[in-house]
Amino acid sequence: MKNNRIAIALGHNALGTTLPEQKKAAKEAAKAIVDFVQDDCEIVITHSNGPQVGVIHAAMSEFHKLYKNYTATPMSVCSAMSQGYIGYDLQQAIRSELMSRGIFRTVATILTQVTVDPYDDAFYQPTKIIGRVMTAEEAEEEEQKGHTLTEVEGGYRRIVAAPTPIEIVELDAVKALLNANEIVIAAGGGGIPVLQQGTRLQGASAVIEKDLVAGLLADGVNADQLIILTDVECVYKDFRTDKQEPIYMMTCAQAQQYLDAGEFGMGNMEPKIQTAIRFVGDSETRSVLITTLEKIREATLGQTGTVIKN
Repeated sequence: MKNNRIAIALGHNALGTTLPEQKKAAKEAAKAIVDFVQDDCEIVITHSNGPQVGVIHAAMSEFHKLYKNYTATPMSVCSAMSQGYIGYDLQQAIRSELMSRGIFRTVATILTQVTVDPYDDAFYQPTKIIGRVMTAEEAEEEEQKGHTLTEVEGGYRRIVAAPTPIEIVELDAVKALLNANEIVIAAGGGGIPVLQQGTRLQGASAVIEKDLVAGLLADGVNADQLIILTDVECVYKDFRTDKQEPIYMMTCAQAQQYLDAGEFGMGNMEPKIQTAIRFVGDSETRSVLITTLEKIREATLGQTGTVIKN
């Protein structure tokens, strides 16, 4: 595995939900990441922010309710906050693990913006549920602000768009750090969604599918491999049925056939497979590995996990 450039995407299960859980999970993730560093790999890390950005949004909404003089916090700012504090915990954990093994490398988190198309159909059909449950009165106030809501058990919650990512704004900075042999954390939570408006970038009221951005980041830095860490140790055919069976190896053509047949449904696995197909493309050397954080070492040795390549 000498001199490979690897992009690692940490799913929400690899980060926990609460602050104590996140700190503990970051330590476990750091061990796996530093294993790759010891194998002389160049590492760029991206991560989920699902529970974290929801907590931030809910907290800032409550603050605005209590103190009307303070402006409500936009989703783009909540996303930036989540990148900062998740990156902080990962940086600390990775640095400590490096030091404990006598390795002296710098870890850097880049606050990362990702451009989206203002005319993306997703803005007209928002699907991502965020924030706390609201009463009918609170929901009406939110609608008057132009926000879209959906009815859930116990009340209402806000929904926002999930547009397709176009470009990672800080990609050159990520590549410069990687080329300088730094460990980089970037595009957390799918990146901060922004709209290009002339010479400035405007934060968008949206969230971006983290798996799609993981693929965009891996491609942008010309990674050899993308490792997607999720909550199952490999991809399954007939998942959660009595016919369930693991798929340890797929070509991109086979993966596309499974997608076309609806094998992976519309849930957690579908965007990962789509990302894998796009990242590998027509390359004969790129690959994607899908597994859990706990099984990452076994998976890299070919003992479990799902590999997708040509």
